[in-house]
Amino acid sequence: MKPELHRFGHCQQPVVTVDGITGDPAAVVAIAARLAPFPVSQTYYPGLRRMVTESDTAASEYAGRLLESAAPYIGGAFGADSFDLIEASFSMVTVPPAALGAPQRIPHFDSPDPDIVAVLHYLTDAPGSGTAFYRQRSTGIELVTEDNRVPFIAAAKVESESLNGYINTSNAHFDQIGRIDAVPDRLVIYRGALLHSGIIPSGMTLSADPRQGRLTANLFIRIH
Repeated sequence: MKPELHRFGHCQQPVVTVDGITGDPAAVVAIAARLAPFPVSQTYYPGLRRMVTESDTAASEYAGRLLESAAPYIGGAFGADSFDLIEASFSMVTVPPAALGAPQRIPHFDSPDPDIVAVLHYLTDAPGSGTAFYRQRSTGIELVTEDNRVPFIAAAKVESESLNGYINTSNAHFDQIGRIDAVPDRLVIYRGALLHSGIIPSGMTLSADPRQGRLTANLFIRIH
C-alpha cells in the first residue's frame, strides 16, 4: 500500500490517498455485481446507489476489512482515536450531463459536521475520472460549517442556474483547489464538509453494470 497526505486550498484540510488498499479490486467488483441492479439514488448523487446492510454478508465484511486497513491513516491524518461506521454503499454515476438537476452541477458537501469523514474507494477503471475539491468564489468557502452553510447554499442556488453538465474544472463560480485521479483500488479519505465533486469527463461510460461503469464504494464514518 502507498499512502500520501495532501492539503488543498486555504483551509489545508487533510486529504489522504492510499493506493492498493485491498490488492484485489476485481474481487470487490464481483461482490458489487452480485448486488446489481442498483436502485436509483434517493439523494442528489447522479446515478445509482446500493446501500450495504448487515444481511449483505460479503459486502459488509469487505467494508469492515477496508476500514480496518484504513484505520491507521484515519487516525494519523484526522487525529482520531476511534471511529464508527455510519453507512456504506456501492455507487455508479449514470446520469448524462444534460439531464443533471441544478444541485448536481455544482460542488457539494456531505455534512457540516467536522467529525464526519468520507472514505471513497475507486473500484473500476474510469480514465479521466476522479474527485476534485473546490472553493466558492463569491464566499471564499472551501469547508462548510454550521456558521457558513446558509450563505454557501444561498449563493450556490443562484450560481447553479448558469452552469451546465458536470463540474470538472474551475469555472466562473468555483475554483478547483485540488484533484485526486480515480485509480482502481485507490482509497480517498477526506472530511465530508469539504466542497467536492466527482470528475466525470465527457464521453465516460455511464453504464449501470458494475463491471463496466464508474463503480465506487462510499463509506461515511464518525471520528472520535
